[in-house]
Amino acid sequence: MADKSMDGLNTFTAEAEKKVDGGRKLRVAIIGCGWIAGSHIKSYMAQPDVEIVAGADLIPGKAAEFFKKYGLEGVKTDYANDEELIADKSLNLDAVSVCTYNRQHAPCAIHALNAGINVLLEKPFTVTLEEAIEVVKAEKRSGKVLSIGFQPRLDANMQKIGEIVRSGVLGKIYYIQTGGGRRRGIPTPFGTSFIEDSTAGLGALADIGCYSLDMVLNAIGYPKPLTVTGYKSDFFGKDPNYCGYRADKRAEYAEKFGVDDFAAAFIRLEGGIILDFRIAWAMNMDTPGDTIILGTKGGLRIPSTECWNGSVGGPMKIYHEVAGMQVETEVPIIKMKEGLFDLKIRSFLDAIKNGTPAPVPSSQIIYNQAILDGIARSAVAGREVEINVPEL
Repeated sequence: MADKSMDGLNTFTAEAEKKVDGGRKLRVAIIGCGWIAGSHIKSYMAQPDVEIVAGADLIPGKAAEFFKKYGLEGVKTDYANDEELIADKSLNLDAVSVCTYNRQHAPCAIHALNAGINVLLEKPFTVTLEEAIEVVKAEKRSGKVLSIGFQPRLDANMQKIGEIVRSGVLGKIYYIQTGGGRRRGIPTPFGTSFIEDSTAGLGALADIGCYSLDMVLNAIGYPKPLTVTGYKSDFFGKDPNYCGYRADKRAEYAEKFGVDDFAAAFIRLEGGIILDFRIAWAMNMDTPGDTIILGTKGGLRIPSTECWNGSVGGPMKIYHEVAGMQVETEVPIIKMKEGLFDLKIRSFLDAIKNGTPAPVPSSQIIYNQAILDGIARSAVAGREVEINVPEL
């Protein structure tokens, strides 16, 4: 029997069938069958032109149970790892979703691209900049679509931020403050893959920090990062008394915690723009502050959310002058009919079928990853570091 969470997809399925030619079905596999894979499979099942044919997970039996949960029969899952799945030519794969833990993102994406398979790679892009460079090299060699899982940028409210910047109403952008966080929100409901260094590599930085960076960097055209002074800490994650952990797991989780639960940075971008960034899984505050974009003609305030989820926390405001008077213009919230995850999946599939560029291209997100990598390196070094992204 299919999972009850499928019920909410009926409307999207009906709309998709009207717009999408289901005659040519794309054959898709899912690599990594944990929590985020559930969102992928539900969106794929809502598409009239997708056939889910295979899946793999490092934990024996996990993939089979995953597809059984969603009522899918005949999906091949007898693979020890992603390489075995990708080597199975009988699958005739068009695409894979890479839904593994962070440290497996790069190798799984590279294996698939080297085999000539299109890839939807969950965020974060990778753990290190060096890994991201190798993935992009594989993408260039393959000529296939590589899209990174940054669905918040498909929110109409997020896109409005870019429209405001491009309109010129803010003038020249020179300073941005961004970030977000949770008062108590270290993600451990499904075990420790998010918090162990051996699986995650980065913590809050990669989990939600990449989203907040993308919100502003995408709006201003993704300028190249030049230098970063970074800081990160783990005070809450390593505390066995942290109230966000299950009571019976506090000592175990605190012992295994090996990533950041808070990070901050001061980043210099090409074009003379300063980016002031902070992100938290846990902190003694409700929010580290709204996102603000300051320009020579106006400023934009983007309200924070209680639990950073990739959207805006309320109507945005533009602070500017009109006929010599200081005024504020409110930008109302745009209500979305479509689910962002469905849009992410659909835009990826359309790029494959239509031969169009990746909806969230690596050429942009490599700068995002370079900043995350720079923050981590700077935090360890205790000083400012340069960011060097080679031309690929």
